[in-house]
Amino acid sequence: MRGSGSAAFVVGTIVVGQLIGPADLMPVIWMNASLLIAAASATVFMPAVNAQAAPPAPAASLAFGEVGALLAIPRFRILILVSALVYGSHSMHDAFAVIRWSDAGIGTSVISVLWSEAVAAEVLVFFFVGPALIERFGVRGAAILAAAAGIIRWLIEGVTTSIVLLSMIQPLHGLTFALLHLACMGMMRAVICPTVAATAQAIYAFGSGLVTAALISLSGILYARYAGAAFLPMAALCALALPLAGYGFADQRARCGPV
Repeated sequence: MRGSGSAAFVVGTIVVGQLIGPADLMPVIWMNASLLIAAASATVFMPAVNAQAAPPAPAASLAFGEVGALLAIPRFRILILVSALVYGSHSMHDAFAVIRWSDAGIGTSVISVLWSEAVAAEVLVFFFVGPALIERFGVRGAAILAAAAGIIRWLIEGVTTSIVLLSMIQPLHGLTFALLHLACMGMMRAVICPTVAATAQAIYAFGSGLVTAALISLSGILYARYAGAAFLPMAALCALALPLAGYGFADQRARCGPV
């Protein structure tokens, strides 16, 4: 599902990039409105949910107990930390890359292609390259590769606005995001019981989301002071995640976590 959504994002970004003018946001407004209406209309095709077949919601005390038990697993804590560091390192790029590229004189149509190139690489990794890399290197090797790709990506983006170089590093998004996500899912399958998998994924999403939100706020301060050099601390976050991925990610199935 994530790969399909990313593929649709690529198409939308390229189309809007070609339509939008320097000061004309109407294509964005109309496309957003049209797509939201289409999404609402598409819900009529969703299958009905059998409410009686759904398991009862756990009590709040049980849910908090699951969270505590999951956080007691050392490898799961490292997974949360690595994913938060690498995903959080995207904050500067997500918030200020387009601003920096625009200030460097890069047009909106080129920016849309650069952005779509990154997401296209994400789709490619989700559907094709990622599973092969996981099979070849294991979840530990994949996590290490994702962190290393983040170091390279942010170091280069911090020192140049060359369209050629940017077009060469944008596909690294397939590693820094999609491959790491696949590695984290594989890691969770190895150390977490299926009965608490939903809670584990909620913690995983919450951790990276919380760190990303904090780093986006910090990114504004850093970019205002240091401009492109503000990407370099993002490379440092990935450098911090690199040894943690090597130490904490396990390819073999460990003892099942909490039930």
